[in-house]
Amino acid sequence: MPDIIQEQRGPILSLRLNRPDRLNAFSEEMLVGLKAALSGAATDEGVRVVVLSGEGRAFSAGGDVKTMGDVTPETVYQHIGLLNETILAMTQLEKPVVAAVHGVAAGAGFNLALASDLIVAAADARFIMSFVQVGLISDGGGLALLPRLVGPAVAKELFFLGEPLSAERAYQLGVVNRLAAEADLAETVEDLAMRLAQGPRFAMAQTKRLVELSTRASLMDMLKQEQITQSVLVGTSDHQEGVRAFLEKRRPRFMGEVN
Repeated sequence: MPDIIQEQRGPILSLRLNRPDRLNAFSEEMLVGLKAALSGAATDEGVRVVVLSGEGRAFSAGGDVKTMGDVTPETVYQHIGLLNETILAMTQLEKPVVAAVHGVAAGAGFNLALASDLIVAAADARFIMSFVQVGLISDGGGLALLPRLVGPAVAKELFFLGEPLSAERAYQLGVVNRLAAEADLAETVEDLAMRLAQGPRFAMAQTKRLVELSTRASLMDMLKQEQITQSVLVGTSDHQEGVRAFLEKRRPRFMGEVN
């Protein structure tokens, strides 16, 4: 079986990490497959939303600790380069990415979830910045992504101590967007993904881009970007459909077409 399982259901592309015997710890094949799938989703007009999940008992344990004793600085550098490319593919994809987290999301597995746009977690899921337990720093973007959500003080506590973060606490901190009973996780994610798929494609793509830009841009820069982007979006069929739907007191049917 491949390390990434792809399944498309209408506008939703499901990508499942598939090394359940290793709690979906990363392999080179997994990262290559995930990056390729994301690249395919970027150009596939039929894909409106990507859902990322894990097979078996966990979302992902991150790096494969069982093989860490055999690595060299050179192989680590190459592996993290591939991980970085995968993280960037997620954050730069002009479509929403939803992580469905059950079991554990540890180390770079936690950071893979953080690179998603939204996280839905099972109520008994756990998130762990486990790098400190093996004498390492966080990689895969964690040192950038986590402080944005929880602030530097809480982020440093999680990095320094490597203690498990419950799904409820992650929800309180704003790391997790929605909680669900494990039995209801798939349905909750499906409902959310379908709502996103039915949304205005171009507006959401630009929102994702501008939220990312806001982490390094000034207010003046953001005001200008909003001005430029809004002047483009008012010419789209989605905007026109939204106005018509409002006037006709019905739900809009966004098609994501360019006039």
